Amino acid sequence: MHEILRRLPVRDLRSLARALEVPGRSAMNKDELIFAVAEHLGSAPLLEEHPGGPGTVAGGERRRAAYRRLAAHVDTARLCSFATIEGFKCGLPAIVDHVRCSLHGGVDASDLAVPAGGKLGFETWPVLLRHLRLATYDIDPLGLDPVVAEMLWHLFNFLYFDYFRVEVEGIQNVPLHGPAVLTCNHGGAAIPYDAVMLQMAVTNEAERPRRVRVAGTEIFNMVPFYSHLYRKSGAVYAAREDAQWVLEHGHLLGVFPEGVRGFQKASADAYRLQRFGRGGFVKLAMSTGSPIIPVAIVGSEEVHPALFTSKRLAQLVKLVFPQQRVDEMAVWLNPIPLPVHWQIRFLEPIDVGPVTEQSDRLTVLETAATVRSLVQDALDHMLRSRKRIL
Repeated sequence: MHEILRRLPVRDLRSLARALEVPGRSAMNKDELIFAVAEHLGSAPLLEEHPGGPGTVAGGERRRAAYRRLAAHVDTARLCSFATIEGFKCGLPAIVDHVRCSLHGGVDASDLAVPAGGKLGFETWPVLLRHLRLATYDIDPLGLDPVVAEMLWHLFNFLYFDYFRVEVEGIQNVPLHGPAVLTCNHGGAAIPYDAVMLQMAVTNEAERPRRVRVAGTEIFNMVPFYSHLYRKSGAVYAAREDAQWVLEHGHLLGVFPEGVRGFQKASADAYRLQRFGRGGFVKLAMSTGSPIIPVAIVGSEEVHPALFTSKRLAQLVKLVFPQQRVDEMAVWLNPIPLPVHWQIRFLEPIDVGPVTEQSDRLTVLETAATVRSLVQDALDHMLRSRKRIL
């Protein structure tokens, strides 16, 4: 513990001492702070109340808690029963109450993200790469590759726990079973970090580590190499067929109804929601009997602050990707994302009911406007109560 605390700067040690209510902290030097904080770290609830707080300690505690939840799904005492006709035996641990591992049918890999070996880490990659090379498992109809997704998950957790220090509220509103449409505000200007952090929040924080199949527009499916990883990580194309498949099979769908207009907002318009499209996500929810879960995300619109938007730059992009629906592109300066402190709040589900004769276009638009208003109100509240940006 002392070695972990010694890596923290004095400023973060003082913040941690303040959270732990250490007396006399203002007059202490670094060694005294380390000793006093180590003595008070038995007060675990305070760390949980400030999950994104003084960086490494709180982030590490949350990471360990998440990894314990994931490990509980795997029985390391039993090996997967899968074997090929050539005599290849899987060798991975089986899922609890099942004879196979997560790669070979122990779970529905399209819905649940359970590490194949029961844990995440670079030490698991040689085994994962072996299975990737041998191709002994199946990918789902939309292209999800559970091995590639697991390796990316491990890498993105650095952003989630350590860099952006994402704080999550209302995770209990995400259903443990069945379909749902997670409807979020959009931002980023350069890279859709919000889509990744949404996926990480559900897999890391929920009691069941469900996958969020995020829907993205044309450009994310057309850029060489990136589009390949995009599909393999579990994301889907923003087309009715893909989204319908996700919900009809009982999975979670993540949507950003603001679309490109929200993603390419200038900083002056940050957290001011654009129109939620034509209500396509509402029609999907109605037709599949799925609840809508509004999600408010604070942090994504400050990672790459956009100075302004340019129509000329958008025209240049269309020369390369003519199918891309973009009228203006954001101009930002920082190539490295800023270490902004994120907050994600999952609001209570909205039951939109099944499609009926009364489900006319006006009803759909009114429902979309209601969801937009709920997300905007949540964003306003989160920004007012926000204590820090970095």
